[in-house]
Amino acid sequence: MENTILHRAESRGDANHGWLHSRHTFSFANYYDPQRIHFGALRVLNDDTVAGGMGFGTHPHDNMEIISIPLEGDLEHKDSMGNVSVIRHGDVQVMSAGTGIYHSEYNKNKDSTVKFLQIWVFPDKKNVTPRYDQITLNLTDRVNKLQQILSPNREDEGVWIHQNAWFHLGKFDQGVQAEYVLKSKGNGVYAFVFSGEVTIHGQQLKPRDGFGIWEVDSFALTANSNAEFLLMEVPMQV
Repeated sequence: MENTILHRAESRGDANHGWLHSRHTFSFANYYDPQRIHFGALRVLNDDTVAGGMGFGTHPHDNMEIISIPLEGDLEHKDSMGNVSVIRHGDVQVMSAGTGIYHSEYNKNKDSTVKFLQIWVFPDKKNVTPRYDQITLNLTDRVNKLQQILSPNREDEGVWIHQNAWFHLGKFDQGVQAEYVLKSKGNGVYAFVFSGEVTIHGQQLKPRDGFGIWEVDSFALTANSNAEFLLMEVPMQV
């Protein structure tokens, strides 16, 4: 019997620090909801807007797979592994925090905001050697089809993480339909809509809505308008 969960955009945690406006789909920092701790291995889904020239000072992470997907602007990254880089719309960044890393993230521009998704996934093994990677995607590969941006496999499309997870991005024209077939038994999919309206498995979703579905082999999705969205397939048992 399939299971679903719906998180409307306005129901998310709302943290406005002035320089940072963050909407939390799952419990994070000062936002705590015992019903919204995680979706399987998906632990954090933060929808962040950072003011010009501002950012997150150096801070630690460990034993978490951290994925950043920029939606707008330029985000500058520095870490204790010696990486210095800028990620932009069309890029995907991944860090395996493992035994421990420190990093900082700043809006590179003083006169414009940065918008990005910060996603944390529980790893399937602890205390791995920390690593960093980023790639630039071909934006046309998500037009009216599902573009794989993350998987468990180093040789596969997109970045890889230490977890049996697959992420896909779609940018669909109104009326376009697709079927998503889950890659692994025991997994579920959490969908997050960036813009436009989408129907997934009969559930209508608007911008910034989230929808989880599990105990299914596949599901249908339809773009009710021009729409962009992210599908995150993760194990439901952690």
